[in-house]
Amino acid sequence: MRSADTAQSPAIAWVESPLQLVAAAEWAETQPHRIVVALRITSPQMPATAAELLSRGARFAECVPYFGIPWQLLSRHRSWAVGDAFSGQFRLAAAVRPPQSLTLLDDGSQATAIVDALVGRTSFGRPHQRDSAALTTLGILARDRMLALAARDRLEIATAFEFGAVRTVLLSDQRIPVTSHRFDWVRRTARPIAVPGNRVLLGSALPTDGRMPVDRYLRWVRSEAADAPLIYLPHRRETAAVREAVAAIAGVRIFDSGLPVELVLAGAQEPLEVITLPTSARTTLTHILEGTGSSIRTRSLHRESIR
Repeated sequence: MRSADTAQSPAIAWVESPLQLVAAAEWAETQPHRIVVALRITSPQMPATAAELLSRGARFAECVPYFGIPWQLLSRHRSWAVGDAFSGQFRLAAAVRPPQSLTLLDDGSQATAIVDALVGRTSFGRPHQRDSAALTTLGILARDRMLALAARDRLEIATAFEFGAVRTVLLSDQRIPVTSHRFDWVRRTARPIAVPGNRVLLGSALPTDGRMPVDRYLRWVRSEAADAPLIYLPHRRETAAVREAVAAIAGVRIFDSGLPVELVLAGAQEPLEVITLPTSARTTLTHILEGTGSSIRTRSLHRESIR
C-alpha cells in the first residue's frame, strides 16, 4: 500500500484515546520502520499508557504529546494511522493537508460506524450525534479524500473487530483491505499486574455520557456486588462523584492502575469472571483473554435486567 514517497519517512499514528494507542502499538509491529506517535493528551491515562507500551518494547520511534492538530508532524510524515476519523480535527487536517496514505485504527465501537460511513450505508458522522453544517461539509470532503486514497490502494483498516459478510463485501467493492489482529503483541508482551481478585466489573462511561441514569448504574453495581465481592475497574471518563458512590458500596473494591483494561487483564494469572455493560471492550477482551479459561458476561441495558 505504501508509495515510494511515504516509504522514505516513518508513518505517524495520530491517537486520542488509550485504546487507539494500544491499537497503534499492534499496527507498529507490521511496519518496516518504527512509527512516530502524535499523542493527544486527553487524560492522565494517555502518557501512562504510552510509558507502559514503551516499556514493553512497542516500536515507537517517539511519542510526541500535543493539543489541537499536530500540523508539523502531519506535514513531515505523510503516511498516517488515525484512531478517530470522525473527529473534527481529522476532517480539517484531511481537507487542508491530506495524507498520501492512511490506515484506520480501532476506536472501540466506532470501528463499525466508520466502515458504514465509508461504504455509504450511513452519513459521515458519529452515531447518535448531530454535526454542524461545517462539520458535515468537512465529513463529506474527508470521506471523498479517503475513497480517493482507496482507489490508489492507499487506504486500509487495521482492526480487532469483525464487520460481517455484507460490510466485508462492500469494503472489497471500494478496494479497502482489512488487516485483522487479535492483540497478539499485547498478549506476547503481557506482564503480571496484580488485580486483587478474579471477579472483575468494568466501569462504564454510560452515566457520564448521559445514556444511563446514575442511580440506575449504581443499582447495577450494587446488585452485582450483592452476589459476590468484586473488583471494580473504573472507566477513564468516570466522574469523581460516581467513583466515590461506587467505592461506598459493600463488597466493592476499586482497582485503578491508570492503564486501559486490555493491558491490565492481559497479565491475568488465573481465570477471571468479567462483568460489563454493553461495550466494545467485550470484543477486545475476548481476544486478550482467549485461552485463559476466563468468562465475560454482558449485562443487558433493559431496565428489568437491573435489580
